[in-house]
Amino acid sequence: MQEKENNDRIVFRPIFKVVLLIFTSFIIFGALAIVFFGPRQSEVELGEEDSELIENGIHVRTGLIEADGLQTVITNCTTCHSSKLIIQNRMGEEQWNATIRWMQKTQGLWPLGENQKVIVDYLTKNYPVLEKGRRPPLTDIDWYPLEGK
Repeated sequence: MQEKENNDRIVFRPIFKVVLLIFTSFIIFGALAIVFFGPRQSEVELGEEDSELIENGIHVRTGLIEADGLQTVITNCTTCHSSKLIIQNRMGEEQWNATIRWMQKTQGLWPLGENQKVIVDYLTKNYPVLEKGRRPPLTDIDWYPLEGK
């Protein structure tokens, strides 16, 4: 019995070494392949004129509507989150102010001072609450009976 265990150890050690060598080779060759053949990151430089470009009343870089207070919103809001978060939300003055207070209390937003009024005025004017649903209700429909099987 003792002899069988010794034989198992003798066979196990070379197999373990081979498996370890293969595994290590895969890691090394994989890392080299990524370094030499992996995706290349290209740099895109935005000129100052590009970062402030307005087309058809929309600030191109952020997608926000051009209006009074736009730059204040960009400076204070898009520092922490995407402008898409602003665009998808529609709130009234009270809700925007409550959201700002929540961000100040829980998310580390700094005191906005007089900028808060500028920001809330911009948001309520350009991203107000929508009163309609997803589509207008159906009217004047000529319904027809469905025939059974």
